[in-house]
Amino acid sequence: MLTTLAVAGYRSLRELIVPLGRLNVITGANGSGKSSVYRSLRLLAETARGGVITSLAREGGLPSTLWAGPERFSRAMLAGDAPVEGTRRKDPVSLRLGFSGDEFGYAIDLGLPPPMPSKFTLDPVIKRECIWSGPVLRPSALLVDRHGVALRTRDENGDWQTVPQPVASFDSMMTEFSDPRSAPEMITVREQIRSWRFYDHFRTDADAAARLPQIGTHTPVLSNDGADLAAALQTIREIGDPAGLDAALDDAFPGSRLDVTTHDGRFEVEMRQHGLLRPLKGAELSDGTLRYLLLVAALLTPRPPALLVLNEPETSLHPDLLPALARLIARASAHSQVLVVSHAARLIAALEREEASQSIVLEKHFGATRIADADERELPAWKWPPR
Repeated sequence: MLTTLAVAGYRSLRELIVPLGRLNVITGANGSGKSSVYRSLRLLAETARGGVITSLAREGGLPSTLWAGPERFSRAMLAGDAPVEGTRRKDPVSLRLGFSGDEFGYAIDLGLPPPMPSKFTLDPVIKRECIWSGPVLRPSALLVDRHGVALRTRDENGDWQTVPQPVASFDSMMTEFSDPRSAPEMITVREQIRSWRFYDHFRTDADAAARLPQIGTHTPVLSNDGADLAAALQTIREIGDPAGLDAALDDAFPGSRLDVTTHDGRFEVEMRQHGLLRPLKGAELSDGTLRYLLLVAALLTPRPPALLVLNEPETSLHPDLLPALARLIARASAHSQVLVVSHAARLIAALEREEASQSIVLEKHFGATRIADADERELPAWKWPPR
């Protein structure tokens, strides 16, 4: 389980350290940085899939995603006695992402490329990448260390061994080096990150794939777009938790029943509701009903991830459905660490009543995101690897 998320230099996240528990609710006013926290977690996930540079390029490259405020605030700026303005930079341009958990910690530091004759000017370069044991980076706890293109790992005796093949400046060591004999910790961390799952704004419009019959195969993990909804629900019915599926449906729509029909290998959702003479097919369901079924399929997965992240799952849902959704999320947190980004007061209140939950309220201070009412002395200890 992750215990700390750390982000520095990304959008409004000038320097943010977030303590994490089993069930986490990220909330705050519009523009407080909730989406930036969600995006930073997705960027971290891309390091293990080889997509972090591409993801940053889609956002406009490093210059578009870096913290836009001054490197440091003077006392006069903070007191309001002087305008907020830039000063001479002392530290290198840097976007840093990291986490620590029960066993290992990981951090990556991305910076600007050196001047060179290349058209790939939006590609940042990876300056430093580290894996360590325990919650805080210490020299003695460092297990895998990438500095520029050079990579070294500790052997079974604790001695450093240099990997002869250099790592490309635009590739994470997670994808470039995969020898389990010399760096088993890297394989463990990489597979942990690859198991993370993100769900963000399922499509429920008239042309959404979830409404239409789709070729069905065993689907223990719902796809990001929800196109395989019917197959995912049938998989839960056959090899997952069918009682939980029925309970989740009855909790939200009392007296309803869900069926999955097949024709020539294509699966389709049908929902029988009290008072209706025939079932409603996926194309006939309301946006809110379809979205709830998508969340049910995601949260009752027969293959729980290490981390499950939901971004504004309340979208399109009637407020009366939010308590049922909260109970479904709490149930999922028994098998996965869960992080929910939300601004729906009723969902937040319902989740806060769960024993394992914690609310993290974000706010802006001089343009930078911080945790409201947080005592810095009580935040988790964190140390970034130097360049």
